[in-house]
Formats: sequence, structure tokens, C-alpha cells
Amino acid sequence: MKIAPREIILALITAAVALFGVSMMLAKPQVERLKELKMLQKSEFLAIEQSRRLINQKDMWEKKFSELSKMLPQHPPDRNMDVHWLSRMDALAAKHNVKINKRQAGQEKKYGDVYELPIECRDWESELEAITHFLFDLRTEGAMLDIRQLRIKPKGKGRLGGQFQMYCAYTRKHAEPVQ
Repeated sequence: MKIAPREIILALITAAVALFGVSMMLAKPQVERLKELKMLQKSEFLAIEQSRRLINQKDMWEKKFSELSKMLPQHPPDRNMDVHWLSRMDALAAKHNVKINKRQAGQEKKYGDVYELPIECRDWESELEAITHFLFDLRTEGAMLDIRQLRIKPKGKGRLGGQFQMYCAYTRKHAEPVQ
């Protein structure tokens, strides 16, 4: 049996196509992995660039921190802060005719030199203008008091009610060394 040159060429072409198909099937997962690695490399490069920018802005951030830390009140290490901040909030609420029915202080948390105390107000009631002035006065207290969650709902004839979470930031005085 003699194989014609045409059949040899067809067999070679078929083998080449089969070899190419098998190569593509084996290479496809590697190509996908290469794409993933390139995307990861790009995101890591962007993160490094962002870190470099932040490092280059170190002086600016330190200046801002020192300005803001001057606004934070200092309290003795043994002082119970929930009473202080609850009375401060109550005074502002009374000033603006905001009735706070249910409130509770959370656990004090320390972040470096700064302490933070969350206060959850579960039920308050006032008119729109009163709550607006109350929230504005809280905000003008500087970096000390911050409302992070606020829910407002109507309670009837011009009255509003709802909930909010206030966070109080402060520092503690360090004990003076005895000489």
C-alpha cells in the first residue's frame, strides 16, 4: 500500500492542528493565571504608589494631626468619661429643646493616644429646627463630638423622632513623673 503525497500532507496538517489544539487546552489555564498575576501586579503597584504619596505627605499629616490634637480635650486617667459626655450632650439638647428619652454610653476604646467613647441615643424627639441646631452645635464642638449614624422619622404635627450614635474623642493626661 502506497501513501500518496497528498495524504501525507493532510496527515501532517491534521497532526499540527491536533497538536495546536492540545497546546491551547494546556496553555489556557496558564494564560488565565498570567492575566490574574498581571492584574495583581498592577493593583500592588498602585498600592505602593499610594503608600509613597502618603509617605511624601507625612509632614502635612503630622501638622494636621497636631492641629486636631490641640482641639481634643485632655482628661485625667481616672475620670469616668461617660458621665462627662452624657451631661455635655444633655446640656446641648436642653439648650435646643431636644428631648432625649433613651441613651446609653458604650465602652471606651483606645486608638493610640486618642480615646473614643460611643453614645447611643435610641429615642429622641424634637422639631426640625431644634434638631438641626442641636446637630450643628455638636458639629461645631470640633473634633470632639461626631454623629456617625442618624435616623429621623416623623412623630406627628411637626415633631420628629429617631436615633443617633455620637462618638466622643479625647485624650488622657499622662501622670507627671515624681522628682
